[in-house]
Amino acid sequence: MRVRIRPGEPFRGSAALAAGAVTRGALYGPGFERLLPDVHVMAGTEVDLVVLSRAAAVLTGPRGVLSGYSAAEVLGASCAPPGAPAEVTLWPGRRLRAHPRLRVHRDGLGPHEVVQCRGLTVTSPARTAADLARWAATLDDAVVAVDALCHRYGLDPGDVVVAPAGARGAARLPDVRRLADPLSESPMETRIRLAIVRAGLPRPVLQHSVLAGGHRYRLDLSYPSVKLAIEFDGAHHRSARQARHDLDRQQRLTADGWRIVRFPAATVLHRPDVVAATVARELRQRR
Repeated sequence: MRVRIRPGEPFRGSAALAAGAVTRGALYGPGFERLLPDVHVMAGTEVDLVVLSRAAAVLTGPRGVLSGYSAAEVLGASCAPPGAPAEVTLWPGRRLRAHPRLRVHRDGLGPHEVVQCRGLTVTSPARTAADLARWAATLDDAVVAVDALCHRYGLDPGDVVVAPAGARGAARLPDVRRLADPLSESPMETRIRLAIVRAGLPRPVLQHSVLAGGHRYRLDLSYPSVKLAIEFDGAHHRSARQARHDLDRQQRLTADGWRIVRFPAATVLHRPDVVAATVARELRQRR
């Protein structure tokens, strides 16, 4: 059996030893990191959720498929909270021990609910959205996940946020369907919208297109009737080029009568009350 050890790719330690690709001393030395039982990666690898999910796929093999946040990450709909473990769903009758870095589910899967993506077997976008709607730690996390998957794959939350009667987490699905919106383009946009709606404020319009100074812009969240825009001030706004673009954009929108309010990640994640209070104040002033 031939085993290749490549940078960033998890591998079974026992298989590598049997194939003579590495010695036991080297495998358990500083040159490699153990991610999961019998699954290692070269030292220095940035262990993000994709790498951890690949490690879970190596460990699980044919016993199951990547699901939950692992499936969402592989499918290109990143929505996991920091430090989320890899997730797998086992086929009936298969067994696998959970691990601090691995969450194991035992739910039935239909053939149409499993797809291949980036060389990995994962739950389909619709099934992944349905699972995370039930499994996510909080209602907000569930809506973030559904928004991300529905936006990425053009799904209708009303169609995919379903579960068998009595299934774990099924009680909150009506709230997830009510709050989800596939027009949301990022988890932070979703969290801002949830902070606003939860405070009893009018639901903002998403991705509103506006012409200002001869240029067309799209606003993340807005109240067009009072020309109030709300946006997430993410890290991508820090580059000099993006900052110049943002300044030019803001000047044109301001000249056209728009007020733009931006919130950094710390406020969105830890002080949603500040988000809601700020938007409420701006709405009162604009009206």
